[in-house]
Amino acid sequence: MEEKGTSPVGAGRNRITNNESGVFVPRKVNALIVGAGFAGATLAERLASQLGWECVVAEKRGHIGGNSMDRYDAAGVLVHAYGPHYFRSNSDRVVEYLGQFTEWHPVEYKILSWTDGDYWPFPVNLNTFEKLVGRPSSSEEMVATLEKWRVPVESPKNSEECIVSQVGWELYEKFFKGYTLKQWKREPKDLDASVCGRIPIRTNRDDRYLSEKFQALPSPSYTRLFEKMLSHPRIEVLLSTDYRDVASDLVFDRLIYTGSLDEYFGYRFGPLPYRSLRFEPETLPIEYFQPAMQVNYPNDHDFTRIVEIKHATGQKCPVTTIVREYPDDYGQGKERYYPIPAPDTAEIFRKYKELADQEKHVSFVGRLANYRYYNMDQVVAMALGEFEKIKGAAV
Repeated sequence: MEEKGTSPVGAGRNRITNNESGVFVPRKVNALIVGAGFAGATLAERLASQLGWECVVAEKRGHIGGNSMDRYDAAGVLVHAYGPHYFRSNSDRVVEYLGQFTEWHPVEYKILSWTDGDYWPFPVNLNTFEKLVGRPSSSEEMVATLEKWRVPVESPKNSEECIVSQVGWELYEKFFKGYTLKQWKREPKDLDASVCGRIPIRTNRDDRYLSEKFQALPSPSYTRLFEKMLSHPRIEVLLSTDYRDVASDLVFDRLIYTGSLDEYFGYRFGPLPYRSLRFEPETLPIEYFQPAMQVNYPNDHDFTRIVEIKHATGQKCPVTTIVREYPDDYGQGKERYYPIPAPDTAEIFRKYKELADQEKHVSFVGRLANYRYYNMDQVVAMALGEFEKIKGAAV
């Protein structure tokens, strides 16, 4: 793939802006931003509003918001088009920043796991333990019992060791092993400890899915949040546009790249492996289908979970839409969802990262560009940090 690290970056025939003479002249902007998800939208908004930069955002999909996009389906139910996006954060800075563009609908995200023909509280907590032993218990008893069940592993090196070192084999096989194998198509012992390490184990009655102090959804929607972020007059958004199709039409000082790192470098070291997803929505003539917004299916069916986002959005309507989520191989025509955290994939990424570090006028921001599973607030924090670097260099 051709070099993009020169300054100004990109020059050629301008199909976006022309002059009266009829001669194509490259349009000068400050930044070309690839992608209109959280990383791209945050940087576009900051660069335009704080530095007065002219920004062109090229988004290959036909909508803004990336995987966080939500919409009303044919039945009028607000759904998350690319799977549930449960916003949460411990960062006051991120919450305050996004709060400029949205109101918040507070939510305590709660899920269940369908195992052995019944609903179980999940993540594992004292309520789960009581259901397992079949009687009232206490945190002290749970701690003592887990100490007997757990497998001593001083420094867990993979996801299997991570979980059995905390709760032992029975709970591992009941809630974790099957789900992880379906989701990643790899044995938990072949995945980094971080995969299952993201899921808390609690010995109290805190049955929330997540632990962050701020848990809420943008109100009325993620899409409205992105519309406001990208509404600055110095931001131009081009939908259904591959950035390579417009890069030669522009002269720009910086490229903000939020796409896949291997694609940027023309797959020089081969493709970075991803897992994809397939969604099967179903609208039902009832107010609610299941007792929680998300029910995991670790050991039954081919899907990993059923999501009924109405529980989280609080939308009032007489029908509901559920979405069955099937893990899938990534390939042609499919979206990249989850970087696969394993030693072999880390080695491929390392080679691409060495190339990326040599690009002096390109910012690689976000999950795909860093081949790492980041939460939404982490992506926003990364983008805000990159803005500060660019601002400092511009002074």
